[in-house]
Amino acid sequence: MAEPPPVNDDMRKQQERLGKGERKQTMPKLPASYPCVRAVDLDQNTIVAITVGVVSIAVGIGIPVFYENQIDSAAKRENTQPCFPCSGSGAQQCRFCMGSGSVVVELGGDEKEVSRCINCDGVGSLTVHNMPRQWHSTSLP
Repeated sequence: MAEPPPVNDDMRKQQERLGKGERKQTMPKLPASYPCVRAVDLDQNTIVAITVGVVSIAVGIGIPVFYENQIDSAAKRENTQPCFPCSGSGAQQCRFCMGSGSVVVELGGDEKEVSRCINCDGVGSLTVHNMPRQWHSTSLP
């Protein structure tokens, strides 16, 4: 059974006045018992949720910082590997015309149309100077 709330000085004075025949004043009614508030009242699910939130924030900050450091260190290091498409020669055979400089289109029957390759401008190979800019990272002179 719940124990009654503790009596403070104001309540005691009111009770004394009522005992002497004074008119009763309406006071706010106090709850039968006060809820017990603990500083730490966490269950296992709350602890897991808080831990996951903290780890997510740490990962969200840590991964971009890690990659930024890797990019910075790679930029400082000299690249000694040859270009993959041209093997370091600076030129590669055009894949559209297979190095011939012209493209043959069969129109039907025995008719064929021969036109200059639009990829290499009829040269037959792509060099750093006539490659599209997105294919190479070196600056053009």
